[in-house]
Amino acid sequence: MSEPLINRLFRYLNVLATWLSQWGSKYLGDRNYSAIQILRYYYGENMYINIAEEISGVPSSWPGYNLNIGATGAKVRQLQEQLNAIRRGYPAIPAVSVDGIYGEGTQNAVRTFQRVFGLPQTGIVDYPTWYRIQDIYVGVTRIAELT
Repeated sequence: MSEPLINRLFRYLNVLATWLSQWGSKYLGDRNYSAIQILRYYYGENMYINIAEEISGVPSSWPGYNLNIGATGAKVRQLQEQLNAIRRGYPAIPAVSVDGIYGEGTQNAVRTFQRVFGLPQTGIVDYPTWYRIQDIYVGVTRIAELT
């Protein structure tokens, strides 16, 4: 048997009221409430909010070009540091020198990383490899977790 019409109406109104609560947040913001004050308004004063003064260690984005033998610079150094951090959780990946120069050692570590994580084993850090390295790095270093 189908749900009575009055029950469906009340359920709809409840969903609508929940959806419209965002306008209440805007109203509080217009009254110069901070984001934390707005959260406490809706969820109570006894909620715990962890605040960080500074967030660091977040991987920067794709350099816009493939990294391969002969590449140098800050992005290569970042890659090398991240591969070494990932290596602590995945010891099959060889350690690399953090010198900002994409040499055979870095290429070998990238190729091993690609094998371990199911990517084509080219030894070249292309877009998919870059973001998989970033994803694994965030996971093994736990930088995305709040404590």
